[in-house]
Parts: sequence; C-alpha cells; structure tokens
Amino acid sequence: MKKIMLLLLLPLVLILSSHVQQVEGISAVDLSALREIKNSLTDIKSSSPNAFFTTWDFTNPDPCSSFDGIICSSFIPRRVTTLTLGTGLSNSPGLAGTLSPAISNLSELTQLILFTGIVTGPIPTQLGTLKKLSVISLTNNRLTGSIPISIFSLPFLHTLDLSHNQLTGTIPGSISGLLGLKVLILGSNRISGEIPPLPTELLHLDLSYNELSGMFKRMPLTLRYLSVSGNRLWGPLMSNNLESLSELVYLDLSMNRFSGPIPSSLFRSTLSSMFLQRNNLTGGVPLAPASYGPGSTVDLSHNWLTGELTATLAGVETLFLNNNRFNGAVPKEYVASVYSGTTTTLYLQHNYISEFPVEEGLALPDTVALCLSYNCMVPVEFMACPASAGGMISRPVNQCSAFNTSMP
Repeated sequence: MKKIMLLLLLPLVLILSSHVQQVEGISAVDLSALREIKNSLTDIKSSSPNAFFTTWDFTNPDPCSSFDGIICSSFIPRRVTTLTLGTGLSNSPGLAGTLSPAISNLSELTQLILFTGIVTGPIPTQLGTLKKLSVISLTNNRLTGSIPISIFSLPFLHTLDLSHNQLTGTIPGSISGLLGLKVLILGSNRISGEIPPLPTELLHLDLSYNELSGMFKRMPLTLRYLSVSGNRLWGPLMSNNLESLSELVYLDLSMNRFSGPIPSSLFRSTLSSMFLQRNNLTGGVPLAPASYGPGSTVDLSHNWLTGELTATLAGVETLFLNNNRFNGAVPKEYVASVYSGTTTTLYLQHNYISEFPVEEGLALPDTVALCLSYNCMVPVEFMACPASAGGMISRPVNQCSAFNTSMP
C-alpha cells in the first residue's frame, strides 16, 4: 500500500520540484533589479502590439526565457548577462523614462543596449561597477549630463556607443587606459574640449557633430574608420600622423578648420571614402598611383585648392571638387571615366576650369550627374547641376584670364 501511495505522490513531487526550480531559476537580486528597471521606463505606445514590456510579466516563473531583451547564464541561480531595452524595430517608437541605477545590480552583465527612444536623464554612474561589461550602446535617445568617468575604468570594455544624445562635458583623459576598447562612437552630442590621447588599439572612432576644439592630435595607428566632422578642430593636416594611418578605409574630417595641403598618402585606393569638404585646405591634388573602384567617394569641395587637376582621382565613383580654385583643362582620364559610367557624379562647378574636352559622337550615360557651371569655359548643354550651383553658367570675363581663348 505504501508503494502505491509513493507512486501516486511521485508525479506531484516532480511537478512541485520543477516549479520551485523555475521560480528560483533567476537570481533574486537580478529579478529585483529588472523590476526597478521596468518601473523607470515605459513603452511610448504601450498599446502597440510591438510594445517591448508586454512580455515582462513578473508572475511568470521563468523570466530568463519569457522576458524580451534579456539573456541569462545557464547555471543556477541564473544571472542576466545581456540586457537589451527596446525592440529596435523600425515601426517601434521605443521607450521613455530614465535609466535606473538598479542596472548596476546585474553584476554579471556583459552587454547593455538601449534602442532608439526618448529616454532622458543622466547615464547612471553606477555602471562603472559592472566590471564584466564589454558593450555599452545607448544611442538615439535624449540622455543628458556628462559621460560618467567610472565607465572609463571598465577593464573589458570593447564597444562604447553613446551617439545621438544630448551629452555634454569632455572626454576624460582616463580613456587612454581602456586598452581593449575597439569601437568608440560619441557622435551627435554636445561634447566639448580637446580630444585626449586614445586607446592604441582602437579600430572605429566617430566623434562627429560635437563641439570639440583644439589642434588635431595623433590618432591610433590601428584605425580603420575615423570621423570628426562638424567640430571646431584646426591645424594643418601635415602636423599629425594621418599619413601613417595605413589601415584607414573611411575618413571624414569635413566641416572643421583644417588648413594646409592634403597629405599625398591619403590619395590611395584603399581609402575608398574620404570627406575633407568645408575646411581651409590649400595646395593641389598631388599625382599619386591610386586606382579607385566602385563605391568610392571623395569630397574635397568648399576649400582653397588650386592648380590644374591631376589624373589621380579619375575613376572615383562619386567625386566632388566644386567650390575651389582649380584651373586649366580637365584631364582626359576624368572625361573617359564619366563617359564610361565609372564616375557617376562629377561636380566641378565654381572653379576656374577652362576646358572639358567632350568626345564627339559619345552620349553621356543617363546615370551620370556632371556639373561644370560657373567656370571659365564654354557652357556644356548636358550639365546636371544641383540648385546650390546657382543660375550663372559661366564666370564673368574679368575673373578668367583664359576665358577669351576658350570662347568659340
């Protein structure tokens, strides 16, 4: 009889045991932290079927498998290792509220991600206690205040992306101690001051559209992506180590106050995207053995570049040389590249160009945008110029020493 009773009770014991394991599956500390995190944030459209916190039901016995945005360790008690706040879907308006300091209670956290929304307030200084963090990505919100200095002591930090917020203050010098940092993206904030020495193994640096000032400093030799556009940086490009950044494939120094000539080593096919527009650069385009291909873009517009064009940039797919002081005839290599469709955009307006040797009998491809207005040459009928080029077809005669010889 006892054996029969034990057999009857065994399924019930197993069910109760399973329930206890599920309830105790996640750390009580982490569960309490998640509750505080949820209390400080809300879905902008909570009634939406894509609302993020819909799955955060604290009566559920297993948050690790039911809560959107969290990944837990496999051992018991389970700890939250990844916290992703928001869906990241294009049709989701995201979250509102503030970031709770309780995030710091998730002591096993390695990745913290906040998707686009309208989250306000400061970044909790307590994040600096999360010594296992390797990724912090809090982008496209309305976070304010300075970047907590404590973040720059995290020993395993690989990626720090705080772009598109309203952050102020400076970049602390202690950032150079983040030896494992590979990706630093602080673009589109209100960060000021000078750029301090950076980690030597950095691969991706985006400090664009801030209020940074001072002379451009030496950059890590490992960089492949560098953007500091839209700041107040100044000084000659020759004074830093740009020529030594042999790994660069993307460079954007536009809309600053840089001066002097462009280092000749920057004209190379491996640097397929180069944006130097709207500075005070002088000199010309040096003759270099570059061979650009599909997808390449070079923008040198709105500077003080002079002299006759060399063939160096022929073959660039999208090329902006407008609003400089280039003169003479356009080299035949550019003309051939345009007519073959290799160069799909060539803007040369607002220079002192005297000739664009059109090949008779050849039609310009429909995919090509060519603008030569406001130069010292005979107008070209097939030009496709942007509205910013203005309505003047050619420069006044008194501005062009070669203009009369270019007239029919």
